[in-house]
Amino acid sequence: MDVAHFRKLALKRQSEHRKFLAALKKKPPRNLDYLTQEIHEEVFEEIDCLKCANCCKTTGPLFTDADIERIAKFLRIRPGEFISRYLRTDEDGDRVLQQVPCTFLLPDNACSIYAVRPKACREYPHTDRKKIYQINHLTLQNTLICPAAYLAVEKLQRHLEQKK
Repeated sequence: MDVAHFRKLALKRQSEHRKFLAALKKKPPRNLDYLTQEIHEEVFEEIDCLKCANCCKTTGPLFTDADIERIAKFLRIRPGEFISRYLRTDEDGDRVLQQVPCTFLLPDNACSIYAVRPKACREYPHTDRKKIYQINHLTLQNTLICPAAYLAVEKLQRHLEQKK
């Protein structure tokens, strides 16, 4: 997967995507949640995360207390040890990975803790989220990282423009 190509496309379209998402926030279509779910599923029939893993290579998720407990149990270590071994507190006070790429990313782009991965990883790139217009800034940011997020915004925009 040519992640750099998708990033270039997303950078070119940032301004247009920003305007589109802002317009969605002002007046969301009644069927938006259904539509975003449908488009999310379409996009992930095309995109194989294991051929990309750019999110795991370039950004780190936020770890909640529940994530820490669950992952530590899976790794058979104490939560405090998990925190000291893998996490740091960022400028916003959130617990995040000490480094990227993700420590748990395997050479084949699989995740060694997939079954217990953080909530942020399970939900990424958030393109199937209800009321997606509430996370416009995050969606716009994700189009630069995730080819699937870029494609989802493009498809949503095309679909809604065709309905006009």
